Amino acid sequence: MKKIIITLCLMIGSITFAQNTDIATLKTKANNGNIIAQFVLGIAYSIGGGVEQSKSQAVYWWKKAAEQGLAEAQLTLGTAYYDGKGVEQSYSQAVYWYKKAAEQGNAEAQLILGAAYYDGKGVEKSKSQAVYWYRKAAEQGNAKAQLVLGLAYSIGEIVERSESQAVYWYKKAAEQGLVIAQLNLGIAYFKGEGVEQSYPKAVYWFKKAAEQGNANAQYNLGLAYDNGKGVEQSYSQAVFWYKKAAEQGNSKAQFNLGNAYDNGKGVEQSYSQAVYWYRKAAEQGLANAQYNLGIAYDNGKGVEQSKSQAVYWYKKAAEQGFANAQYNLGHTYYDGEGVEQSKSQAVYWWRKAAEQGYTKAQLKLGVAYYIGEGVVQSTQKALYWLRKACNNHNNEACNLLNMIK
Repeated sequence: MKKIIITLCLMIGSITFAQNTDIATLKTKANNGNIIAQFVLGIAYSIGGGVEQSKSQAVYWWKKAAEQGLAEAQLTLGTAYYDGKGVEQSYSQAVYWYKKAAEQGNAEAQLILGAAYYDGKGVEKSKSQAVYWYRKAAEQGNAKAQLVLGLAYSIGEIVERSESQAVYWYKKAAEQGLVIAQLNLGIAYFKGEGVEQSYPKAVYWFKKAAEQGNANAQYNLGLAYDNGKGVEQSYSQAVFWYKKAAEQGNSKAQFNLGNAYDNGKGVEQSYSQAVYWYRKAAEQGLANAQYNLGIAYDNGKGVEQSKSQAVYWYKKAAEQGFANAQYNLGHTYYDGEGVEQSKSQAVYWWRKAAEQGYTKAQLKLGVAYYIGEGVVQSTQKALYWLRKACNNHNNEACNLLNMIK
């Protein structure tokens, strides 16, 4: 934190110089080897503060300060090389200067150096070195480094997986207000991963992240209110947070908001609004939203009835393996509604649903095999699927089994 404050002060100083147009004095000090003046003059050239903007002159003066050992100048020079601003781009030179600053304890440089080792940019890839520098920065309180370490422990890619260590570092970053860390910490408390499960604590961190505008946290907070987990159940509050997330494009929140409008749960019932939000989620590929949109078109609920559109959306969901949609799509092919009639295609989609344990589809498939409709007749296969359905407590299938026997 101290290093950041110094850097900010130096940058503010450069703006003050620019405002006072005392560039001549600054240049004199810089030419006389004053390390702070050199760094500040570099900033002045970089932003065009009191002097004609020149990225190359900025680099010139940062290099002067960097060569004298100013960590902030070394970090800034490294970034210039990394971005190729004012100097020919060079990842290796960027790493060289980042390392200089990192070795002096500059947390931001340590974080960036860790990333360089992780990506192998300007230096040979090294997981151990990446972790080493991330940890250095994290231990100094760098929130981004703490988050990165938390993710590393959660995934177990560059360090041995440890949910408790992930939580430890997420909490460090979350307490500094880093929104992704707050979200991840909330998830950890919700699932009881790496920490004792606590819905109230999960809600606490979800709310922190949600209030910063994180869509996933807003969705999770909506779920908490919807189900009364960690907070008093409130459908209206659930809708409030679903809407926040939905407006940012969160497909799951859009679907849940559609459901809320469909059922008048926490909001005045509106089938047209339900369709609106189902469509938003469906267009992003959410299978259950595609299925619900198909039903809306099938029944003309909230939208003008269209069997062909119903088939379109059932098929979208069915192709993703959504059993309900596969079953309904089978029916459309069987009846020839919204699509050319095809008993074989009906059987095809019923089989897809049946294989996932969808009882009604198992019954339909059993009957199809028994009468040989859309498939070669087979009493053996008919009995197989009817037993499946009967075992899943489908009374109609059980009655048919008794009749066939």
